[in-house]
Amino acid sequence: MSTQAPRPVLSLLLVFSGLVAAGGDGATAAGSNSDKNIAYRWVDEQGIVHYGDRVPPQYAEKERSVLNSQGVVVGHLDAQKTPEQIASETRVHDEAFKRKQHDSFLVTTYTSVTDIEALRDVRLDQLQGQQVAAEQYVDNLHSRLTTLQTRARLFRPYAALPNARKMPDDLAEDLVRTLNELRTQSGVLVAKGEEVATLRAQFQTDIERYRELHDGHNRH
Repeated sequence: MSTQAPRPVLSLLLVFSGLVAAGGDGATAAGSNSDKNIAYRWVDEQGIVHYGDRVPPQYAEKERSVLNSQGVVVGHLDAQKTPEQIASETRVHDEAFKRKQHDSFLVTTYTSVTDIEALRDVRLDQLQGQQVAAEQYVDNLHSRLTTLQTRARLFRPYAALPNARKMPDDLAEDLVRTLNELRTQSGVLVAKGEEVATLRAQFQTDIERYRELHDGHNRH
């Protein structure tokens, strides 16, 4: 049963005094959905406010208020969350937890910004050493490919002479293998450069956050 006018709800047998004393806890109200001493207020699709001792099924998952026998709001029931909303809230919670963990790691691991910078430099030296090795390997592959291509020009289909011999299978296989390896290692080289940039950015973020945490601690 529901009415549309925002007038006081019909008198009920008992005032939901426990809910009033508790400050209108929504969870308590939700658990007493069948109690005749509770009334509800909800809004339909046209924006019309309804009152009643039962919420129609089509509005059961929407936001609604709980009222006592005097028509006073004593509780609130949030709308049922969608899977997307739940996933978003979970993601926000997880990110906040990870930030808190990382903050704890920063303040318990380092004694100063100098410590962070020292570790950053060690990591960068390691990565840049790998980057130099990758660059040298790519240069060697380029040289090898150039040599193989020079040899390949003596054979069909690359030779200018009409009576040139067919390219040997081992040369053709070596060309394909070297070209594929060059493409792979060029990708590795690009990834190493991105890894260096990412590492610099991560450590810079840690340095700035450490300063914030350290300054906040000193102010307290």
